[in-house]
Amino acid sequence: MASSLTKDSVRPGTPGSEKTFFGHPRGLATLFMTEMWERFSYYGMRALLPLYLVAPGGLHLNAGTATAIYSVYVSLVYLLALPGGWFADRVLGPRKTVAVAGLIIMLGHLCLALPVSASFFVGLGLVAIGSGLLKANISTMVGHLYKGPQDPRRDGGFTLFYVGINLGAFVAPLVIGTVGENVNWHLGFALAALGMALGLAQYLLGGRHLSEKSSVVPTPLSAQEKSATLRKGLMWLAVAAVFYGVVGGTGHFTLNWALIPLTVIGLIVPILVITRMLRDKDLDSTEKSKVRAYIWFFVAAAVFWMIYDQGGSTMSLFASSSAKNSVLGWGFPVSWYQSVNPVMIMALAPVFAWLWLWLNRRGKEPSTIVKFASGLVLIGASFFLFLAPLSIAEGGHKAAAMWLVAIYFVQTVGELTLSPVGLSVTTKMAPKKYASQMMGVWFLAVTAGDSITALVSNPAVGGINLDKMGFVALEAVLAVVAGVAVWMFRKNVNKLMGDVH
Repeated sequence: MASSLTKDSVRPGTPGSEKTFFGHPRGLATLFMTEMWERFSYYGMRALLPLYLVAPGGLHLNAGTATAIYSVYVSLVYLLALPGGWFADRVLGPRKTVAVAGLIIMLGHLCLALPVSASFFVGLGLVAIGSGLLKANISTMVGHLYKGPQDPRRDGGFTLFYVGINLGAFVAPLVIGTVGENVNWHLGFALAALGMALGLAQYLLGGRHLSEKSSVVPTPLSAQEKSATLRKGLMWLAVAAVFYGVVGGTGHFTLNWALIPLTVIGLIVPILVITRMLRDKDLDSTEKSKVRAYIWFFVAAAVFWMIYDQGGSTMSLFASSSAKNSVLGWGFPVSWYQSVNPVMIMALAPVFAWLWLWLNRRGKEPSTIVKFASGLVLIGASFFLFLAPLSIAEGGHKAAAMWLVAIYFVQTVGELTLSPVGLSVTTKMAPKKYASQMMGVWFLAVTAGDSITALVSNPAVGGINLDKMGFVALEAVLAVVAGVAVWMFRKNVNKLMGDVH
C-alpha cells in the first residue's frame, strides 16, 4: 500500500501526514484497510450463512426459514448502525467506538466457530452489534477527512473507500467460502475472526493519520442522562427476556416466530426515527427541509436493497439447487458467486469516480436524485433478467452460471449509481445534531428492505418462495415503477435539498 502514496498536493492543514492516498488524505488509507478486513470477515461469514443454515451438516433448516434468518441478521446489522452512531455521538466518539466494535465482531466470529447451535446464534448477535457500532462511524470518519461538504474530492474519496469494502468482500468468499464449504463450516467462521483481528490491529497502528474530529464526542451524555439511559436499556432487556421466556415456557416458541418481533422492529424503527427528526425543535427550517428531501432517497434505497440483498440469499440458494456451478467444466463452490459483485465494483468504481468528475467539469453531472432513479431501474432490470434462469430451472434443467453472473453485473452497475452517492449525500444533508446518527439512518434503508424480505419469506407469516417467477417479476416491476416516480418528482426534491447538489 505504501507504493501508492505520493507527496501531498493539497492545501496545508489536511488531516494526516504530508503524504496522500491517491490524492486523498492519508487517513483514508487507514480507514480503507480497516474496512477491507472488517468486510473480509463479514462477507466471508455471510457467504457461508444461508448455505450452512440449509446444509445437512449445518443446521439443516428449510429455505424459507434460512432466508428469513439471513434477512433478519442483515437487517439487524444495519439497524444497529443507528444506536452505533448515537453511542459515538454521546459516549465514546467515532474513533474509540470503531475500536470497540472490532473487538466485539472478532468475538462474535469466534462464537460462530464453535460447533454448538446456541453459540452460533450468540455469535450472530455479537457480529450484528459490532457491525452496527462500526458501520455508521467509520463512514463518518471518512467525511471528517475533508474540508466540508463542498470539497470536490469528497465523492471520489467515498468511492475509493467503497473499493476497500469490496476488496475484502471479493477475497472473503474465495478463502472463507472455500474452507467452509469444502473443509469445515466452523473453520471457515474462524478465518473470519482472524480477518477482523488483522483489521483491528491495522486500525490501532494507523490511528495517528485520522482527523482530530474523529476523537471528539459531539454531545456527551450528562451523569443524569447516563443513569436514565441505563435504566431504559435494562427495562427493554427485561421486557424481551420476559416475552421470550413466556413464549418458551408455554411451548409456543419456534425459531420462525422468534424472528417476527425483530422483523417488525426493522420496519417500525425507520419510521419513528425520521418522524422524530422532523419534529425536533432544535432543527431549523433548512435542516428539516433537507430531512424531508432525504425521505425520497431513503424509500428509494429501501426498495433497492430489498432486491439487491437477495443476491446473498434467494440467488445463493437457487444456485445451490438449480444452477450449473461450473465454467468450461471447472466446478467451484456456491459461495464464490458472492465474489462476482465486489470484483466488478473494483473494476468499475474508478470509472464511475472519473465519470462523475468529468461530467461535473462540463456542468453535465446528473443530480443525485437522477442517479438514484437510475439505480432503481437497474436493480429492477436485474430481476427481470433473473426470470430467465428461473424459467430454465422450472423446465427441469440447471441454469448456466453465466446467467447469475449477468444478474450480478446489472446489480453492480445499479449499486455504483446509487450507493456511494447515497453515503456522500447523507453526510452532506445530515443536521449537525445528528452527525453520526444520520449515517445510521442511511443504513436503516437496508434494514427496511431486508425486513420486508424476512417477513414475506418467513413460513410463520408469508411463507412465500422468493425464487418463483411470479414474485420475482413483481419485485422487478416495483423497482422500475419506483425509479420512474423518483425521476418524475426530481424537481420538487431538488428544491427541498437547498444548497446540497
